[in-house]
Amino acid sequence: MSHRDREGGSPVESPLRAPARVHIVTNSQSEQARSLEARARQGLESQGIVVSIEPTDSEVGPVGLDVHRDAGLSAQDLILVLGGDGTMLRAAEVSRASGAAILGVNLGHVGFLAEAEHEDINFVIESIFQGNWIVEERTALDVSVMGNPNGGSAPIIASTWALNEISVEKQAREKMISVLVDVDRRPLSRWGCDGVICATPTGSTAYAFSAGGPVIWPEVRALLLVPISAHALFARPSVIAPTSVIGLDLAHDSPAVLWADGRRMLNLEGGCRIEVKAHASPVRFARLITAPFTDRLVAKFELPIDGWRGKK
Repeated sequence: MSHRDREGGSPVESPLRAPARVHIVTNSQSEQARSLEARARQGLESQGIVVSIEPTDSEVGPVGLDVHRDAGLSAQDLILVLGGDGTMLRAAEVSRASGAAILGVNLGHVGFLAEAEHEDINFVIESIFQGNWIVEERTALDVSVMGNPNGGSAPIIASTWALNEISVEKQAREKMISVLVDVDRRPLSRWGCDGVICATPTGSTAYAFSAGGPVIWPEVRALLLVPISAHALFARPSVIAPTSVIGLDLAHDSPAVLWADGRRMLNLEGGCRIEVKAHASPVRFARLITAPFTDRLVAKFELPIDGWRGKK
């Protein structure tokens, strides 16, 4: 769906000026994306904007949780993403050190995180140059792994963050893991399951949605907890306050693997404790169009709305 098809036409507020620098992150496996990168670079540089290109060696998600790429950006710069949601998650890693806003042009299948479609590239370039965009902050997750599930002062042995979700999943196909879940140090339930997902509202349309979780509008500040194939009396998705801390205690005979946004991974020994809370630093998205999330949901999931009697 192009920008002309969306409700609403102009941002509520815009930056005072165009960004001094635009850093382009491209899906290098896509010929269309590479072609679009050349067009975007030429168009932006013709307007006097400095353009830099993310190297292709950051395409593959690194193993480990503390890996990040510092592209030397500032919060006043902009990251232009040409690709699908996977490329957007890669760009979120690039932006993390600086807080630079991310603007996505979708070349993937669904592209829930993108702001525009590939046919809108001229409109995108013009909007960037004119400073005609606003910044929307999205909740991120702050994740800590501790070696002792019973000690509140146990040292943190690993930490990471996520834009969409973290998942704690079984290592062996033939064996479930046992997880005791608590919220703010109060026990909720023990699940024998294939895994557990902790997601943000942004991630509610991704892995958590596939596992049966609800869609949460991105303006809502909340945490989402979704068990994966749990054998338990209470095994429903839960929407939890953004001020809360979710705790996941692995049984000693339940080694697992932790994935952050499906890109960063850590093997977990049985007996680990994982704590998840809202991150103090949100991920910043650049928005060109103030279209309601409902419209995006309908368009991306191709939801049937025939017979609706309201005004289109």
